Amino acid sequence: MMDFHRVRRLPPYVFEQVNRLKAQARANGADIIDLGMGNPDLAVARHITDKMIETVGKPRTDRYSASKGIAGLRRAQAAYYHRRFGVKLNPDTQVVATLGSKEGFANMAQAITAPGDVVLVPNPSYPIHAFGFLMAGGVIRSVPAEPTPDYFVALERAVMHSIPKPIAVVVCYPSNPTAMVAELDFYKDLVAFAKKHEIFILSDLAYSEVYFDGEPPPSVLQVPGAFDVTAEFTSMSKTFSMAGWRMGFAVGNERLIAALARVKSYLDYGAYTPIQVAAAAAINGPEECIEEMRATYKKRRDVMVESFAQAGWEIPAPRASMFAWVPVPEKFKPLGSLEFSKLLIEKADVAVAPGVGFGEHGDDYVRLALVENEQRIRQAARGIRRFFDSADQILHNVVQLKQPA
Repeated sequence: MMDFHRVRRLPPYVFEQVNRLKAQARANGADIIDLGMGNPDLAVARHITDKMIETVGKPRTDRYSASKGIAGLRRAQAAYYHRRFGVKLNPDTQVVATLGSKEGFANMAQAITAPGDVVLVPNPSYPIHAFGFLMAGGVIRSVPAEPTPDYFVALERAVMHSIPKPIAVVVCYPSNPTAMVAELDFYKDLVAFAKKHEIFILSDLAYSEVYFDGEPPPSVLQVPGAFDVTAEFTSMSKTFSMAGWRMGFAVGNERLIAALARVKSYLDYGAYTPIQVAAAAAINGPEECIEEMRATYKKRRDVMVESFAQAGWEIPAPRASMFAWVPVPEKFKPLGSLEFSKLLIEKADVAVAPGVGFGEHGDDYVRLALVENEQRIRQAARGIRRFFDSADQILHNVVQLKQPA
């Protein structure tokens, strides 16, 4: 298999090592508290599942669906953008329904990337942001993940030293994995940069509704002129806890959206129609379920920050997303995030995502997902406290094992 060209371009999947160790521990009877994968555990709201059930099993809805999304769903997404961001979208030419934002990103990469094209991608970043383009034959140049003035210094340097000139820059705020949030002024500077250098902006806004403090995160499309250069991706996975339903959207620049729609027309027939109908009902429906989702994750965040601090591990409180991006404790940093994550499974019965899986610049961090209830989070903190109490002996043993015989 490793002889295949595209497979050769993909490194070993870091998270698989943690998943394998987690499965082995569970098989041996351990009660592993899984804070690793951002897999929502909340129930889908009843009015959404009722609409799905109502639509299933009818000859008209069991047939092939529309690859770019049924008209009612695209209209619902356009209405959401107008309601939430004050942004007007043409549902026929500026909205495509995708099989989750991940599929949308990967197929956009297929649509716009020629062999050797350069794309600017944050490091650390969600893996598909880089590997979607690598699988399409592109070349990745890493840029910082923080939305600060220094970010644009790095972008200018990256453009100056990239041959050929980059075709696109990827941004993701609220960020997975770092949970950072960008302000509208940042997006104004980003749009100006993209226009100056004639490159596209690909914005991942999957966590637009998962925020806790202050103003809701903005969309880059709120910036005047952003439609000239931008496609933005959203997802229903986190907002409505519909991760397994695989429903998302790409919106924005008509040329980019048309390219994505054309590629998708060759690859899929769209999501199952009842899922699309239910998704439209979710977007158009009452927002109490979204508010409950936010309140639940905020409580979990606060419990995690409090209980982990008592265990001796300071957790920076995320403003948004369903993740905390947490520095590896100082004494464990020489091990790296992967080995530290393995130790947490073995010694604390807690699974986390090693930061190195999101890029080499994430290796001093791990990502914790707010996908366990408050009681389980406190239980995780107790396990970590026991682990930390015996850390010196454990580290000594690890060092001894790594030394050559």
